[in-house]
Amino acid sequence: MSDDQPTDEDARTDGTGIVSPDDETPTWRERKERTTGLSRLTYEYFERSRREDQDLRQESDYVERDVLAFPTWPHELVRNLAITSFFVGMILFLGATLPPHLGQPANPSTTPAVILPDWYLYWSFGLLKLSALNPELAILGGQKLLADRTFGVLANVVVVGFIAIVPFLNKGSARRPVEQPFWASVGVMGVVFAFTISAYSAKTHLPLNPHLSFDLAFLIPPMAGAVAYAILKTMREGYMYDLNKRYYKLRPPK
Repeated sequence: MSDDQPTDEDARTDGTGIVSPDDETPTWRERKERTTGLSRLTYEYFERSRREDQDLRQESDYVERDVLAFPTWPHELVRNLAITSFFVGMILFLGATLPPHLGQPANPSTTPAVILPDWYLYWSFGLLKLSALNPELAILGGQKLLADRTFGVLANVVVVGFIAIVPFLNKGSARRPVEQPFWASVGVMGVVFAFTISAYSAKTHLPLNPHLSFDLAFLIPPMAGAVAYAILKTMREGYMYDLNKRYYKLRPPK
């Protein structure tokens, strides 16, 4: 390499490379001339973001609580374009290599032996099958106060209503599960219950006794929540100790 030719380190600091100095904002024409493709543009985004973030943190006295943001153009737009291009490419690749199989057309004159909705609605379909929880009142001669289908619809309303009200009940500022083990365990119970009630909705396809699958649908979620709460509770003390230690190291008390 000639002595007159700038090295990679010089190219990153004197404005001749694809990453301009921090005090120089390149024009669109200059940026276009230095760009040879989406990969180089993406590299420039990450490199400038890293350098700007590093400089801002060095100049700041309150690192832990500073809000360090970047402009929409080109930082956010380039990042979103790269992510979108990746997922669109994966969808096109899967669509070309694994085309969907089209079976025989449905016969409108016959009813299928097993009727199931789309997989993402299994949890709701499972709640419609909770007829075993519909109480029979002796005062009504052993009859049910609500029809089974009405009881299933009411169960959907209760579950969806609980999910909708949880954000209003939890008004804390925690951003990590270890900071609030209780609400994190509630979330774990909800996710596990969605899987167990979905499995119960497809009980005809499971090699389990229907009564056993019904019991497991309501026993596994609280067990999973209790395990998650115990694990996060044991991790919380060490997490808070490390957080406080890092905070006082960055900003020692006066």
